[in-house]
This record gives sequence, C-alpha cells and structure tokens, in this order.
Amino acid sequence: MAAAAAAAATTLTLASPLRRLLRAPGVVCEPYYFIARGRCSAAIAVAAAAARDSAAKGSLDRNAAEEVRNILDMAERASKRRDVFHTNFLTPPIIQEAMFAIEKLADIKAVAQGGYPQAERCRISVGHPDSMTSNPDVVAALSISGNFRLEPCSHGDFLGAILGTGITREKVGDILLQGERGAQVLVDPELVDYLISTLEKVGKVGVSCTQIPLLALEYEPPRTKSFKTVESSLRVDALASAGFKISRTKLASLISAGDVRVNWAPVLKNGVTLKSGDVVSVSGMGRLKIGEIVTTRKGKYAVELIQYL
Repeated sequence: MAAAAAAAATTLTLASPLRRLLRAPGVVCEPYYFIARGRCSAAIAVAAAAARDSAAKGSLDRNAAEEVRNILDMAERASKRRDVFHTNFLTPPIIQEAMFAIEKLADIKAVAQGGYPQAERCRISVGHPDSMTSNPDVVAALSISGNFRLEPCSHGDFLGAILGTGITREKVGDILLQGERGAQVLVDPELVDYLISTLEKVGKVGVSCTQIPLLALEYEPPRTKSFKTVESSLRVDALASAGFKISRTKLASLISAGDVRVNWAPVLKNGVTLKSGDVVSVSGMGRLKIGEIVTTRKGKYAVELIQYL
C-alpha cells in the first residue's frame, strides 16, 4: 500500500478549494482527476479508498465519491485506448477543480463545454491529444416555446417539466429563460428527439420543443432580486429559511431529506456556516446567493440575499 501511495503521489496535483475531498496519507487528490498514462491503477486505488473514507466521515457526499471513481476509470480508459470520453453535465466547482488538475497532465487533453461562453453547467471531454484534435459535439440546444404571458414560469418550472419526462438532472445543462416566449435549454444530444416528442407542458402552459443551433442561443445575466435580513447567526438554516421564507423546522426536514445544497453539494447538517458568495439551492424552491455580510452594533449579521428568479 505504501508503494502504491508513493507511486500515485507522483501523478496527482494539488488544487485549492476541493483538495480536502479526497485524502490519503502522503497523497492529496481531488474530484475528477485525469491521471497520466502508466500510473492510473495505483492512483485510482488510493483515490477510491480516500473517497470512501471521506464519505464515511461525512465530509464527502457518497454519490460524489462514486462519481470520482468513475471519472478516474474514464481517464485510464482514454489514455490506454487513445480514445475520447465525456462526462455528464457538471457543477461549477467540480469543473474548475477538474480542469485545473488536467492542465498539469502531459498526455491527457480536456475541454469543458456548456453550449455558450458563460455556461454554468458544462460537460468535460477527456482524451489522448492525438485522438481529440477538435472539440467534440457533446451539447445540444432546444427551444421550448409557448404562451407564458398569463402563466409565467420559473427556472424551476422548466427544469421540473424536463425531469418529469424521466430525464435525470445530470443530462441537462443551463436553462435560459426568455420571458413570455419560453426558454432555451442545453441538453445531451442523445436526448433531443426524446424531448421533442415527449415534452408537452411546462406548468399549465402547452409547449412545443424544437432543436436550434448553439449560435442561436440568447443569453444574458440571470434575473435576480436582492433583499436583506438580520440574523443572529450565519448558519444555513437561519439564512436559507429567511431567503426562501419558510420555517427553520421545514428547512431542517428538507436538509434531512437531502433537498438542500450549498455550492452544489448536499448539506448534511443544519449548522453549516455560510459566507459571502455561497450559493444555496432547495429542491423545488430555486436558489439564492449570499451577498454582503455586515456585523451590526448588537453583534448580529445584516446579510444581503440575492434570489435567482
């Protein structure tokens, strides 16, 4: 085991915020590493063991730990076969850390694509440089059209309608709202025909679904509204209950059910402390961002909450 760890250590690269997610004695690794050819097996064994250990201690979501192992396996296959493989749509923290790690490796090339330059959710394509001479076609765009003038729908409404067809979240990228006209959605190309034939309603509005070129996407900064709350702590249960206007008891039950996430990672405890820049999402309720935090004279916290519409 010591020899394997020493061998793996030569192929793993440090990255900042998520470096604590996968940890073993003498080696530090992170989500979605793509390992240099000839070292993969030892590195995967160490990373998988570290992921299981972190998951057992509650510092890493078990699903995320399993996905780490899958991506490591994907990297090994890409290197050995001189082939190209693709992830599902990933969240921003994972994309950032994965791309940072991949930049350090000599014989693995990676490209992150979300359909447009400001995309939040992206897919990473990874392969041997000789096999990936151009950007793979891994993202498709759909236009969901309907008369939303009297029945406006939110990001959550569109996402809920798509997931209601049986598609899983990781197959769906960003959703670009278009007001009364509907929305444009980025998806896995393999699901285009299925959604066109299956998606009939968003909320109470009948819709039609058509494929459009990526160049036809209309994107701009997301619509938000800001408000302030004064709380005695910066715990997630305090700020999220204020932001989503629900009781702490209700929020605690949502946390227990796994329906609350901070920076796209599931929250495991009510007492998680938030800071400026953190993004909190609640299934079925949307998401909000923590803005400026100011300590009042009475020792409380005046917090700006930015809600995504």
